[in-house]
Amino acid sequence: MFFNPERLDLVRKRRGLSSRQLAQLASLTPATLSRIVSGHNEASGKSIDLLIKALDYPREFFFRESHEILPKNAINFRSLRPILAKERNMAEAASSIGILLNEWIESRFHLPQTNFPDYCFTNDPADMATTLRQLWCLGAQPITNMLKLLEKNGVRVFSLSEDTCAVDAFSFWYGNTPFIFLNQFKSAERSRFDTAHELAHLVLHKNVDVVGDREIENEANDFASNFLMPEEDMRSQVQSGKINSEYIIKAKARWRVSAMALTYRLHQLDILTSNQYKFLCMQLSCRGYRSSEPKGIARETSMIWQKVLDQLWQQKITKNSIAEDLSIPLDNVDSLICGLLDKPQPYDSDLLSSSYGSLKIVKS
Repeated sequence: MFFNPERLDLVRKRRGLSSRQLAQLASLTPATLSRIVSGHNEASGKSIDLLIKALDYPREFFFRESHEILPKNAINFRSLRPILAKERNMAEAASSIGILLNEWIESRFHLPQTNFPDYCFTNDPADMATTLRQLWCLGAQPITNMLKLLEKNGVRVFSLSEDTCAVDAFSFWYGNTPFIFLNQFKSAERSRFDTAHELAHLVLHKNVDVVGDREIENEANDFASNFLMPEEDMRSQVQSGKINSEYIIKAKARWRVSAMALTYRLHQLDILTSNQYKFLCMQLSCRGYRSSEPKGIARETSMIWQKVLDQLWQQKITKNSIAEDLSIPLDNVDSLICGLLDKPQPYDSDLLSSSYGSLKIVKS
């Protein structure tokens, strides 16, 4: 196999380097690097060596075939501020590595199949949230574990452990498989909301260019509020005459959302007046609930990744083995999954089955 310039550009983006920075690190001229990446110049052995050393990536990775590239604007980014080109490139490159990692796992395990509506029959976020709850047999009860729910219904979930809060989360479809990447620097409650927000993009905006569209983002937020805090359950549980900041802090544990998200939802349902809403927001902000969650829930962890790794370990297959098979650094594997792992815990027996030789993950 010849040197693959597409993989060179992928690693450059994953490392957060501009073309000029990489050229400088590799002691090449920007023009030379540009010709190599574009394929107009066949890279010399010396140039390849310099580039691989500068990127600190396994040599074999650059000599493998490219996989299908996601269409432009296929990734739905959730961010609190404009994303820098460097940050976007790093996230998009992480998605490509995530796809490779998922293909490695799927070649060895039977992961849950995608269980989504066949088509989007409505543009109303509340209606779609109700429809998806019905499809997934949730009723109106609170969702205990969003990650488990998504994994069980075929979503491939990865962590986004970049040293930035610019990208909260992002999602995309790769073929018929939905992917969600989650930033691990936020509170568990806000991460759950981000997960529901990305789920909205997957079901509502599959074939829609959502980049920079505020209306689309508002639809995703509305879906997330309805999905996590169904109106029926809210009205049956909340007593409007007793709502103060202490009540909000206590009640948010039922729906496992942030205090601010619960307060907004109560206002959205007209359970709180505008004046009550503003007053509660000021009170909660003074108590530190605008930027964090002082009395927060435990972070949700992945059932699938923990079980996969445990079963692989029984066969003496480690994360390092996965990295070597894919010809990527171990830290690339860690950054995609370690934020979703916790100490060993009991698992649901219906999540996985396997057909990987003597490796057995079977239904009970």
